[in-house]
Amino acid sequence: MKPFVQKALLLYSATLSTVFAVAMIMGAKSQRNAEFNVIRAQRLNIVEPDGTLRMVISNHDQMPGVILKGKEFPKVDRPEAGMLFYNDEGTENGGLIFGGHRNEQGEIVDSGASLSFDPYGESQQLIQLAGVEDKDNRIVGLAVNEPKNHSRNRRIWVGRGDDDSAIVSLMDANGKKRIVMQVAADGTPSLDFLDAKGQVVRHFISNN
Repeated sequence: MKPFVQKALLLYSATLSTVFAVAMIMGAKSQRNAEFNVIRAQRLNIVEPDGTLRMVISNHDQMPGVILKGKEFPKVDRPEAGMLFYNDEGTENGGLIFGGHRNEQGEIVDSGASLSFDPYGESQQLIQLAGVEDKDNRIVGLAVNEPKNHSRNRRIWVGRGDDDSAIVSLMDANGKKRIVMQVAADGTPSLDFLDAKGQVVRHFISNN
């Protein structure tokens, strides 16, 4: 084959490949709506047109560290999978996480789910709905917290106690219990008023 023919064929091949690639890219960009039966992925990032991160749906291995204003800090221990939410600045402000597995001893660990929402610009939970029950924790209920000086104090707790009682606790601004209303596992209701030191100053109980 003559040299000029070889060059022509190479040029034709290169041109055809380039046109095909451009067509595929343009077609992908113009395809704004698509329908799938199943999407298999380890992580999905939902972003704004400018690239700002707004949501992450991830398995355990791909869960990100804490992200503040688009900057990711060293990965924290997150044994669960789930969904994380981010505000307009790309700062984490809540999420839904879930997990659970057995360790080498056959004990259930990191089992449960949590839905939480944070105040703007801080990784402190304002509200948390949790259902956790494993070898170390037994937390089932709704917590309302008050962020204060880069920490949080619990103000309201509605949930189940370790003794299977149903509890409503109201705390002061320092996180100290001041009113505790509960119904014991045997059905006995009670109401306690506490001072700032946590001492019961009034106790009411009904045996009926």
